[in-house]
This record gives sequence, C-alpha cells and structure tokens, in this order.
Amino acid sequence: MEKVTHVKVTLAEVRGDFGKMLRRFIKKTKKQRIVQEVLDRRFFEKPSKKRRLERVKKKRNAQKAERERNKKLDIR
Repeated sequence: MEKVTHVKVTLAEVRGDFGKMLRRFIKKTKKQRIVQEVLDRRFFEKPSKKRRLERVKKKRNAQKAERERNKKLDIR
C-alpha cells in the first residue's frame, strides 16, 4: 500500500518569490523523505541485504555518538 503525501507551497506563502517557493518545496519533500524513498525503491533489494545495511548503519551511528560523547568529556 502506498503512502499518499501532499506537499503544497503557494506563492502567497512566500510573498511571490518563486525561488523561495522552490526551496521551501524541496525542503518539505526532503523532510517527508519522498525523493529518498523513490531512490530506495528504484531497484529491488533483498531483505537480507536491507537488514545487513541497517545493522551497519546502526553500528556507524553508535560509533559516531560515542566519539561525540568522548570528545565532549575529553576522553581519548
């Protein structure tokens, strides 16, 4: 089942500035991960590969958080 999302930006919101309207639209689509989901679904990915990538991502995030905590506490 597809997730239906509605992203709407009007010229009135940005006082007629088209560039600002475009930037706001891009920001909203990134926030809702619309483009990222399309890119992820572009090719089939085996469930085992998805789980492995998720595990690697969690490990990388944990290491980054630990580095930041150690940096904050001045631990080497």
